[in-house]
Amino acid sequence: MSEQTNATTAAASGSRRRVLIGFLPLVLFIGLAGVFLYQLGSGKDASEIPSVLIGSKAPSLALPPLEGLVAAGAPVPALTDAAIAGKLSLVNVWASWCVPCRQEHPFMLELARDPRIEVVGINYKDKNANALSFLGELGNPYAAVGVDPVGKAAIDWGVYGIPETYLVAPDGTILFKQIGPFTEDSLKTRLLPAIEKAMSPAG
Repeated sequence: MSEQTNATTAAASGSRRRVLIGFLPLVLFIGLAGVFLYQLGSGKDASEIPSVLIGSKAPSLALPPLEGLVAAGAPVPALTDAAIAGKLSLVNVWASWCVPCRQEHPFMLELARDPRIEVVGINYKDKNANALSFLGELGNPYAAVGVDPVGKAAIDWGVYGIPETYLVAPDGTILFKQIGPFTEDSLKTRLLPAIEKAMSPAG
């Protein structure tokens, strides 16, 4: 009788365990949905999601060039650590197939004219011909471009989705991150103050 009771208890315990395991994905989903809804309801801009990389050294860059991209009669160099070393740099992750990248591009051209910063680009999971066509049509703001065909560099940099842009100090420290395309407002209220702070003696 005791063995039968033990077997019944064990079976009931196993059944409860299976039910709990079955409910676990649902609980996780509800938790994530709650976080997402809170973010939406809070009115916070998704571009203001903090990055764990801010204040840290930027991941190493060793990306091949965008073949065929020329500026002033010379090939635009690859994106390497040397390309941004010692310069206040804006690293923009973009692709020709990215609609928000197209919308953002006039701001990137404007920023490229700012003598305080060096604008460089990571071309993300793109086709060479399409990337060249994009820059040929809209203009090239980049002093250096590196291609990231499988997205490895984007993973290293913690990219959520493109476009994304990082302000990197001359010593290689990430100072600022923009998730999503720049707008007139985000330029004035977020990026330009970050550049001014970086250029100040305290920065």
